[in-house]
Amino acid sequence: MLFGFVIVAYVIMQAGVSLLTEYSLGKGGIGRELFRKTRAVRLIIYIALALLPCLGALLPENEIKFTCMKWGNLWLGYFIYYAGMLLILSGIAAIVCKIRKDSEKKIFSRILYCVTVFAAVITVCGLIHAQRPQVVTYDADTGKNSGKTLKVVLIADLHLSVNSVPETTEKIVEMINSCEADVVVIAGDIFTSNYAGLKDPDRYSAALSKIEAKYGVYAVAGNHDVDENLFGGFSISPVSKAFRTNDMENFFADCGFKMLYDEYAEIGDTGAVLIGRIDGEKAGDGTTDRKSEEEIMAGHDPDKLNIVLQHEPMGYEGLAKNGADIVLSGHTHDGQLFPGNLVVPFFNENAYGYKVLHGMPTVVTAGTGYYGPPMRVGTNSEITVVNISY
Repeated sequence: MLFGFVIVAYVIMQAGVSLLTEYSLGKGGIGRELFRKTRAVRLIIYIALALLPCLGALLPENEIKFTCMKWGNLWLGYFIYYAGMLLILSGIAAIVCKIRKDSEKKIFSRILYCVTVFAAVITVCGLIHAQRPQVVTYDADTGKNSGKTLKVVLIADLHLSVNSVPETTEKIVEMINSCEADVVVIAGDIFTSNYAGLKDPDRYSAALSKIEAKYGVYAVAGNHDVDENLFGGFSISPVSKAFRTNDMENFFADCGFKMLYDEYAEIGDTGAVLIGRIDGEKAGDGTTDRKSEEEIMAGHDPDKLNIVLQHEPMGYEGLAKNGADIVLSGHTHDGQLFPGNLVVPFFNENAYGYKVLHGMPTVVTAGTGYYGPPMRVGTNSEITVVNISY
């Protein structure tokens, strides 16, 4: 049902933008004869590009499917800005022409040319920017009085997939190690709902296994650390079919990650405890089952530093009420693509960065990777350093 709805909506959207493109192109610029002769070529190219995400979702797992997924994600990144700007600027032009009673229609073809080039420039810049992670640092005071500080390096949303670049993952590991962390924590979405599409997974696990931290590397799973069907990078499978595979679990082990599934771990002799939560959207076993905030914090030692690591930034009030000292999360990507970064704050208490909520420090990282389109526009891929005083 969901897949059918997504396909219909996608086809309608693509058809609408295609018609607007043809209308704009026909209103001047290339000449009536050239416009007519090249129509079939334009239509074939457009349909081929538009079909890539559909084929990536429908084909069985093979190289053709993964190639369609890879280029379909890229096409969607371009299409977002092409379609958005074309609709907005053409709408404004139509209103202005109507008000001024201007019969000059060449403005639409000029808008089309500008939008085509501008969207291409944004796409290229977004592709390059996504491969340049930055280090962000926060100082978090939990109000405890032991006089200690724990240096935590937080990453999330690696989203290893068909669009991943191994050299970038290797660079991320080098940057993490340069931070000289006491402990490294990974707040989920190591994969993008698929393991088979990742080329040379051994290279990625070899790189990630080189992460260095005094007290080790801990991780929780996210809502995309399951095997499920994707459309243009976005999940179209029901939760009941979302399962974490043995390949994924073996990959985590090869990386040396200590996975926490509604479990806790003592961080050496620091007096700090890391409490890792199962994802509340997809638990990895075809359900959404996980411990409540009260259950996960039951039996905690208030004299210790209680760090909650979870993928999605939620449940803050319940965690604070039940004894959590700080919560570390990912998931939002800070919107990833402008104007997404302006939208996500409306749906999250903390959509990005450092914020004290319910008397408790919270940190949400923008993530080191990308989801769907392999781009970052108006946001950064990042490695987050959190110096926790307790």
